[in-house]
This record gives sequence, structure tokens and C-alpha cells, in this order.
Amino acid sequence: MTELTHPLATVPQDELVARAEADPLRPRFHFVSPAGWLNDPNGISQWNGTYHLFYQYNPEGAFHHRIQWGHATSTDLVTWTDQPVALEPSAGPDAEGCWSGVLVNDGGTPTLVYSGRFEGRELPCVAVGSPDLLSWTKDTGNPVIAAPPSGVEITAYRDHCVWREGTKWRQLVGSGIRHRGGTAFLYESVDLRQWDYIGPLFIGDASQGDPSDTDWTGTMWECVDLFRAGQGSLGAEPSDGSPDVLVFSAWDDGDTRHPLYWTGRYAGDSFEPAALHRLDYGGRFFYAPQSFKDESGRRVMFGWMQEGRSDTAMVEAGWSGVMSLPRVTTLADDGTLEFAPAPEVSKLRRDHVSVPGQVLVGAGTPVNTGVSGNQLDLELDLQLAPGAMLRLSLLGSADGVEETVIELSRAADGHHPGNLRLDRTRSSLDPAVDVEEKSGPLPMTDGRVRLRVLVDRSAVEIFANGKPLTARVYPTLGGERVTLAATQSTVRLLSFDAWTMAGVFDETRSLLPERK
Repeated sequence: MTELTHPLATVPQDELVARAEADPLRPRFHFVSPAGWLNDPNGISQWNGTYHLFYQYNPEGAFHHRIQWGHATSTDLVTWTDQPVALEPSAGPDAEGCWSGVLVNDGGTPTLVYSGRFEGRELPCVAVGSPDLLSWTKDTGNPVIAAPPSGVEITAYRDHCVWREGTKWRQLVGSGIRHRGGTAFLYESVDLRQWDYIGPLFIGDASQGDPSDTDWTGTMWECVDLFRAGQGSLGAEPSDGSPDVLVFSAWDDGDTRHPLYWTGRYAGDSFEPAALHRLDYGGRFFYAPQSFKDESGRRVMFGWMQEGRSDTAMVEAGWSGVMSLPRVTTLADDGTLEFAPAPEVSKLRRDHVSVPGQVLVGAGTPVNTGVSGNQLDLELDLQLAPGAMLRLSLLGSADGVEETVIELSRAADGHHPGNLRLDRTRSSLDPAVDVEEKSGPLPMTDGRVRLRVLVDRSAVEIFANGKPLTARVYPTLGGERVTLAATQSTVRLLSFDAWTMAGVFDETRSLLPERK
């Protein structure tokens, strides 16, 4: 993540928290930092039954500067307790920031591998934790890798993926080779301190495609994440034939683009790609994802929902950045990944409303569902006729001036993939916010779509047949109406259930929590 400082002075801690908590656009059931700046999820894990979420944090203000590791814990993935800051800059290799990294279990010792920033560059560092993961000691030998590979002109070098393979540790560091493309450099170690450079795991080709394409692979890969999609461990032959997955966030000269993933096979010292896929149709609004396998065997992923409003608006609001809800990653029949909110999210549901099943005819007249609110969980089961389009309008104002619209469409021939689209052109009267269209192909069998939508004030997460689209919206009129309309052909609404979602933070939070 490129550092973007802001010229406005910081404000007193109490005022910063007050500003953040007063902002009507601040999500209430997604995790957000107490105030200030939040970006990448780090070190996400489950340790002795407790979930740990570390994150890039600046408690001084809502801008990227002097990054620390915020820390929160949970027993259920949805209700969080703020813990003391895990890492903060100190004299030496992380004096300018403790950037993104991971948590590993080193023979029972919790160990962080992270990027320390010093004199304008990032290098791998290590810290070990107490048994409860609430206090951390940096290794005296930091940085544990003194420099990027020699003889290679890189675009950037940071972020880590670390795993145990046999008797050794392996590590990927995200990078890019100038005039070629993004890459991940592979290293090996017996102790997490002395690392031998192996080589590039795989090198992308930035010359392929247009830089404006939603699947352009960028000039550098941030936040690389390598895992086995099915049974077995990395490096072992899969018993079920499932692919390995290499996730990365495409970056280009300070521009955070979008998350992508390759399916293929990791073996020996390289990754053989089979196919490239978009991880989330929202692009940069689900950035820098990191995943882990929890104690029940699920692969759980979080991503950073960055802002779509101006730097000045963020600073004035006193906060920036939202953590996505935890999503469970599974392998679809076609070899791609599918995503769904972790089932635990449902515990926040209140005030159930059921909308009667009905047939919507393509006249385009909106049907008032009786559902309203700006903290909602919606589940719809739909069947679209060939050529049909459904419009689900959220956060609509009473006068119809503002609305955020989800569109589902089925190909006229009934055979090609349909389309999922988020129309934000009328989501806000603020002319400075991002309203770029977000869309992607939607696989469907016989026109059937299972749709899940989670709305949390300015945060929207959409899951349609396992394909996610994540985005930010900034309504200015306080609208809460939810309507449905079929604009072409017919749509059969088989079921529609809606819930209001409870908030997860009830008390005023501290910017710098103390150990309890």
C-alpha cells in the first residue's frame, strides 16, 4: 500500500472518535477501526478458539501515515473486542511503518512476518507474541531479508504469504519486475529468520490486455495469498484433483486496481497457471484480501473496503476504511471460487420481514417491498426468464431522487452467462464520490439466481450465485426504501426474506486500547 499523507493537521483523540461515531455513513455491523485510518487485513487467524483480526491502522487521523497494526479479537467472527496495538513503528527497519503481513504458528509460538518500512522501502521483519497474542517482541535481527533479489529491477517489494511445507518454511513476497509484470518471490527457511532466495514463483505479463481492463494483472502484486482450494496441503499431490489458488491485488505505480486469482498447480519451486479469474466484481472496493483456514476447516477471507470519497471528506469524517464481512471460500464445480458470508453473520439479524412470492412482469413499475432500512440483510431466490432483467433498488429516498440499484439479467438465448451489475449513478447527490459502474458475468442454470445483499450504510456486499460484488455508496438524503422491478420479460420471485442488522459496537471505543 503506497503511503498517502494528508496536509490537514491531526485532531485530538476524543474529537477524532466523536467525529467518526457521529458520521451517519459509518457502517455499524462491519468491523471498522475505532477512528482514523484502516486498510489491509493482516494476520487473520484462529488461535486456541479465538479469532484474531490485525489490520493496518493510523490512529492519528483518516489518512495513510505511520502505519501500525491494530488488533481485535472475536469468538464468533462478527462481534469484536478491541485489543492493544500489536505493532507500532520504532527505531530501526520499521521506523516509517509496520506494513502488511501474516501470523504463523512456529511450534506453538505465535509469530508475525510483516513488512517494515524504512527510508522509503519495505523489508521482511519478524515479531513473536505472548501466548494470548496481546504483546509482541520484535526480532533483533530485523529485517530478516536484507534486500530484494539482486540483479532484478523491481517495481515494489512487500506483503507476505508464509506456510510450513515439510520441515521448512516457505515465503512469498509480493513484487513486480519492471517492464515485465507482477510477481511473487519465493524464499525458504528453517527458522523464519534466515531465508534462502529460490526465485520468482510465477511472473505475470503486464503487456497483456489494456490497463483499464478489470482483469489486467498490473505491474506489481500486493498481498499475495497461496492456498489449496480443496483437500490436502500445499506441495502435496491433491487427492481430489482440486487446484491451488494464487490470489493477488493488482497494483500499478501507487494505484490500487483490483483483486485477481490464478487457479493452477503449485509444485516444486513454481506455480503453473491454468486460468485467471476476477476475485470480486467490485474491484478496488475489495482489495488486499487475506484468507486463513479456521479450526473447523473452512477457508475464511477478509478484504479491505476502501473509500470512494475524497481525502478531505475522509479526514473531516474522522475515519476511513471498512473491513469486509468474513466470507467463506469454496470450490465451485467449474473450478472457480465461490463466496458466501460466514454463517455467523446471521446472528446479527433482527425484525424479520418476508415478502410474498410473485411474478414480476417487465413493465418496469417498481414494487414496494415493505422493506426499509440502511442496515439490512436480504436473501432472494429468483428465476429469470430468457432476456429478463431484475432491478433491486436500495437506500432509495422518498422522492426517488437517490437510489442504489442492483441489476440481474439473463441472456436472451438463455444459455450464455447472465450479468450482475451495480448502478451507483444515482446513489448520492455528492458530485465528488466514485459512481463508476461495477459488473461481471453471472452463471445461472435455468435462470435461477440466489441473491444475498448486505447493506451497512455506506458498505454494500452482494453475492449472486456465489459471485461477489463489493462496493461503497454515500447516500446524502438518508433514504431507506427497498423496491423491486422487472424491466424486461418476467421474473419469478420465489422467496424474499429481509432482516434489520444489529450493530456490533455499543460503547465509545478507544483509539489506543489498553490491555484488559
